[in-house]
Parts: sequence; structure tokens; C-alpha cells
Amino acid sequence: MKMRAAVLEEFGAPLVVQEVDLAEPRAGEVLVRVVACGVCHTDLYTASGVDPSGYAPTVLGHEGAGVVEAIGAGVSSLAVGDHVVTLFAPQCRECDHCTSGKTNLCMAIRAQQNAGYLPDGTTRLSRDGEPIRHFMGTSTFAEYTVMPEIALAKISPEAPLDRACLFACGLSTGLGAAMNTAAVEAGSTCVVFGAGMVGLGAVAGCRLQGAERIVCVDLSAERLELARGQGATDTIVADDDTTAKILEMTGGMGADYTFEATGLVQVMQQAVETARMGWGLATMAGVAGKGETLDIIPRWLIQGRRVAGSSFGGVKGRDEVPLLVQRYLDGDIDVDAFMSHRITLDEVNKGFDLMHHQDGIRSVIDMS
Repeated sequence: MKMRAAVLEEFGAPLVVQEVDLAEPRAGEVLVRVVACGVCHTDLYTASGVDPSGYAPTVLGHEGAGVVEAIGAGVSSLAVGDHVVTLFAPQCRECDHCTSGKTNLCMAIRAQQNAGYLPDGTTRLSRDGEPIRHFMGTSTFAEYTVMPEIALAKISPEAPLDRACLFACGLSTGLGAAMNTAAVEAGSTCVVFGAGMVGLGAVAGCRLQGAERIVCVDLSAERLELARGQGATDTIVADDDTTAKILEMTGGMGADYTFEATGLVQVMQQAVETARMGWGLATMAGVAGKGETLDIIPRWLIQGRRVAGSSFGGVKGRDEVPLLVQRYLDGDIDVDAFMSHRITLDEVNKGFDLMHHQDGIRSVIDMS
């Protein structure tokens, strides 16, 4: 079939919206009509050329939601008409990682996915007979996409897809960092560095876990106000004294849980330094730049502080994303506050520009 998609032709250059070919789904694959897609920092990260694993040409986009249009042979968990959220982190439910209960990082199709291919090592995307690689196994900056069955989460048809798409990456990452990776305990004190999508999701996750005090740190007073709407009890406009202020607020001991959601290594260090002596846990959810390293003084760890990484918030997508979407429908999670701009596919580069200027939290491409 012919469809329109936003193609990354050259790193550092604007995406080009054009007509491309999409082949029918093969065994174990599903054709999805994309209804909505968030413009995420990860898309910009790859488009800029900073991502060491990036490739071109490719159709970017991974924070998508849509409707199943067709299924390939052997697909049993989805049917035509189902509403789905795309998953860059699949869940086969069968590999050692999926069955361990210790991680959400499914290994079933990881190698091919990282290289830009579907599980059989080929692509469904092409242009004039030349293959175009898939991005993160999703490629949702397009009117349609073909994806593996194990990389789609079936959700309630009652959920508006322009809200549900945010659970495909940023929102679930933040919520899961607090609820899964850190497993925040009721009555605890938490500090969240960064009030973008992931950070605000972490604030909401801490609230849902029953944290007593939730401090959010950001450079933007406007974003900090959004953090209060998600459950932050205290806010700090970041400056050179941020660490000292947090230690003062916590009686000199630090917080039970800290979360880093900026991707800046100096902020990651602050998250470690403000974690409580004895048992504080610093969870890293931000993605640092190529070649950057985090320096941690061993004494901080010997004193009982712990550091954890969190990919997609530890969320097992097919099982847990539907539950998070249901909590939104139940009124536990305010998703509307995250939707800053509604744009068209032709305006995808505007979404990147808005992100550069930190204008709003999330731009959502409306394909309907």
C-alpha cells in the first residue's frame, strides 16, 4: 500500500514527509492505522545524529496509538478493530527475561529491532523498491505501520488514542520508574529532577504509591506548576545550590528516593548525592549523550546509597500499559495536562522546534 510518512533522510536535517510503500504484515505481524503519535526526545536524539546507534533512511516515531487493520498468520492476541499502543520495548512473555520477573527488557527480537528490521531480518517499508528501515520497531510517524504482535498493547477502546499514545513511552517511563523500578513506599520522601514528560510521570507515580513528600526540581517555574498538578508537594527552581537546598529540606539526610529525568550527567550526580544515607535509591531514567559518563564517589555507595537504571520504567508493555491506561480512565492520572500542542504529520518538524524551545510538554501528531 502507499502511505505518507516522515522519513529521516540525513542526520541533522529536517524530516521529509513523503509517500512510501508499506507491505502487508507477515506471520506474527500486525498492520496498524496510526491515529496519534507523540513527538518524543528520543526521536529528536536520533534525528540529530547524536545517537550512536542511529541509521538512515528510516521512518521515525515510536510514541503511537492506533487501530488494528489487518493481522498476519499466527497472530492470536489481537484482532481487526482492536485499539493498541505501540511498544518500542516488546514483551514476548516467553524469553528468559520475560519469564524472570526481574526485568522488562525482552530479548526475543532485540537484535533485529536495534538494527532497524522486523524479526525476520527484513523491512515492510520501502521507496522505489529500496528498503527503508524501521525505527525502534515502531516507525509511527506514518499513516500506517507494520509491527510484531509482541510489540503492541491492546487497550480499552474507551481511551482517546491521542491520550493513550503518551503511554507508549514518556508517561509510562516516568510512572514505572516510581512504581516498578523504585517501588516507592507509602509515607516516603521523593525528589524528582526534571519536569518534562518523564519527570512529571515520576511525580504522578510517587503520588500513586503514597509518597508523603514529593519535591520536583526544574529550571522552569511553569513546568514546576504542572508538577504540583501531578502531586508535587514542594518545588525548587534549579540553581547552583539545589543539592544544599534538598539536604536542608530533608534534615541533612537526603531523600528516600530520587529520580533523574533530564539526561544530564551533572543532574544524575545530584540525584545520587541527595539520596538518603543508609538506604536512599537514585533511579536514572534520562538518556545521557554519547560518550558521557557518570562519576560517583565510592563513599556515597559505601554509605548505603544505591543507583538503579530504568528503561521504559520497568513496564512490561503488553501486560501493564493497558492497566496504566485504565488508571487514566479511572481518573488516577491526569493526561490532559501533558498535551501541549496538536499538530499534523506535515508539521512534524515543528514538533522538534517546540521541543528545542521547551515550549510545552508534548506535541501530539493527529493522523485522524
